[in-house]
Amino acid sequence: MATYYEVHPQNPQERTIAKVITDLRDGAVMLYPTDTVYAIGCDLNVKSAVERVRQIKQLSNDKPLTFLCSSLSNISDYAMVSDPAYRIIKRLIPGSYTFLLPATKLVPRLVMSPKRKTTGIRVPDNNFCLALIEKLGNPIISTSAHITNEEEGQAPVALPIDGNVGKAELFDSLEKLVDIIVDDSSDPGYQVSTILDLSGDEPILVREGKGWEAAANWVG
Repeated sequence: MATYYEVHPQNPQERTIAKVITDLRDGAVMLYPTDTVYAIGCDLNVKSAVERVRQIKQLSNDKPLTFLCSSLSNISDYAMVSDPAYRIIKRLIPGSYTFLLPATKLVPRLVMSPKRKTTGIRVPDNNFCLALIEKLGNPIISTSAHITNEEEGQAPVALPIDGNVGKAELFDSLEKLVDIIVDDSSDPGYQVSTILDLSGDEPILVREGKGWEAAANWVG
């Protein structure tokens, strides 16, 4: 049974964050809120936990995993950011955007796209996530806990694919698969992040998600 933590949405308690960090460093997998949907994640640097996340979502090793950073400076540690990409990211973070970027050597192979050597990175507009990453000292994996139409068949959880699932049902469905459940009293979101490919010469809008209209201003 998962350990349940409640956090304040605006000012997450430092003591609770410290407990979550201890668990993550010990290899825990967590269900937690973001600024888009609830996510399944773990410490980026704990291989066994990353493997469990893949198992829970039934993702093969050739499917890259997105992770969360705390700032643009933090992103630059894990990805090569060109000047044009820098300007776009600076305008859009923190927010509901995933940026596909060339990975640096700090990104574990188990996380990145093996063919393209790219990685998906977000800086979420969520106080718990940002505080956790800052205190942990490295990024956390973030993959949607919901089954959306795009992800149908990728998760073993019996949730409806129309997005009409409440928090209690979400927690009940995953409490035996994860080690930690974090609740900041927010409702589960149903809009996934907007994905921008910034790995090439021109930015490409890969997926229209939450806030895509603002991102579209920077594409083409």
